[in-house]
Amino acid sequence: MYHSLMIESGQTRHLPLSQGRIAYEISGDGPLVVLSPGMGELRSTYRLLVPRLVRAGLRVVSVDLRGHGDSDATFAQYGDSPTAQDLGALIEHLGEPAVVVGNSMSAGAAVILAAESPRLVRGLVLTGPFVRPPTVHPAMALVFRILTARPWAAVTWNAYLPHLYAGDLPADFAQYRAAVRDALRRPGYARAFSRTTRADHGPAERALAAVHAPSLIVMGENDPDFPDPRAEAEWIGSALAGRVVMVPRAGHYPHVQQPDVTADAIIHFIEEELHRA
Repeated sequence: MYHSLMIESGQTRHLPLSQGRIAYEISGDGPLVVLSPGMGELRSTYRLLVPRLVRAGLRVVSVDLRGHGDSDATFAQYGDSPTAQDLGALIEHLGEPAVVVGNSMSAGAAVILAAESPRLVRGLVLTGPFVRPPTVHPAMALVFRILTARPWAAVTWNAYLPHLYAGDLPADFAQYRAAVRDALRRPGYARAFSRTTRADHGPAERALAAVHAPSLIVMGENDPDFPDPRAEAEWIGSALAGRVVMVPRAGHYPHVQQPDVTADAIIHFIEEELHRA
C-alpha cells in the first residue's frame, strides 16, 4: 500500500464503483473535508496537512485518484470529469456534504462537482489549480504526451517531479518521490497515468459560472505550471468570487511545501463559512 507516509493515518478503505475501486482513508471527527490529489500524486501528498486539519476538529478524508496509489487501474476513463464523479460518489457514501480540497487536476474536478452537484459541496479549496486548459505550444504538448507514454511514464514523472516543488522541499521528499515511482511501476498504473495526462480542463472552465459554493484559491508564488501564478490565482478568484492566498517559497504543492500556511488558510476559511452557515 502507498499510504505509509501518512501521519496519524486511518485504515485504507475502498469504495466499489462500476469499473473499479477508489481508495481513501478517514482521520479525525467533525465537519467533513475531502482531499483529492493531483495527477501522478498519491493521497499521502497530504501527509503534513491531515494532522493539522484533524487537530482543528475536522473529519478529514484523503483519496487516491483512479489509477493511482491504492485505487484500481481498471477504469476506462481518467481526468477531471471522471474524478468529479468519483468524488461525488465518495461524498454520497460518507453521508454529508464536504469542503473539497483539490490540487492541480483535482481542482478542476472539484469545480465540476460543485457545479453539477452543489448539495454535496459546502466549499472549495483549490491549490495549484488547473480549471482551464493551459496555454501550451502544440509542439511542447506533443513532446509531453510522448514522454508520458506508457513505456517511460514512471521515469519521466520521477525526473520531472522536483521541478514542480520550486521553493522549499519537505524533509521526506526523497521517500515520497520513491513511493510515487514505485506506485507507477505496478502493472497497469503507468497506462492509467498516461491516460490521466490527457485530461481536458475545458469542462472545468465551462463549469465555473455555475459554481456558487464559497471558494478559496491557494497558489504557490513559485508554481512553475503557470507563467504568472498570481495572475492565474486572481483570475480564478474573480471567476468564483473567492479568496486568494499566495504562499511564499512554494511551487505546485503548497499543502506539503508550506503546510502551516496552507492549513491556517483552510481552517480559517472553513471556520468562517461554518459561522456564516
